Amino acid sequence: MSKHGYSIDQLMELAGLSVAESVAKEYPKGKVLVCVGPGNNGGDGLVAARHLCHFGYQPSLYYPKQPSNDLYKRLLLQCKAHNIPEVNDLAAAIADSNVVVDAIFGFSFKGSARPPFDNVLEALRDTDKPIVSVDIPSGWDVEQGDINNVGLSPDMLVSLTAPKQCASMFKGRYHYLGGRFVPPEMARGLGIPDYPGISQSMRLN
Repeated sequence: MSKHGYSIDQLMELAGLSVAESVAKEYPKGKVLVCVGPGNNGGDGLVAARHLCHFGYQPSLYYPKQPSNDLYKRLLLQCKAHNIPEVNDLAAAIADSNVVVDAIFGFSFKGSARPPFDNVLEALRDTDKPIVSVDIPSGWDVEQGDINNVGLSPDMLVSLTAPKQCASMFKGRYHYLGGRFVPPEMARGLGIPDYPGISQSMRLN
């Protein structure tokens, strides 16, 4: 998208907003634990947490590996300005939450998860709390899905820009599309349907 003049900051802001809006469309207000990874998927999660705060939810962050990149530092600072707490006890945070946002790994994930995220995925696989995955369920291959049987089984998947190939294997209740920023010609080429009204997300199933 950089060739169209978009910065990574803009894309994360729009993606995170669409994730928060998708959550708000399907889950009542309550406590939302956002599990944040070290890359762009995690950045989307930080933005989503901030917007969820504005929407009346009570977000918290589990952010075990924080990059030194200035962009992520600023996103975290914004969350702190909104009094969004960071938690260290993952098991207790999951138990105390109503919904968990999986913003750990994105479409570039390959192989198996390394510490500390192997334990994070294990904890999330064991919970019965509804999980909302950002773009791709963490642990999945972008094309082949959960080929290593270590991935999550989310209740909601929010595909960003366009559904990835693995989205055809999603079995959860809610599949949303978010990221309403694609230029018209590119949208037609990707087969993206028209968004309703002024919404930043739309349900696909």
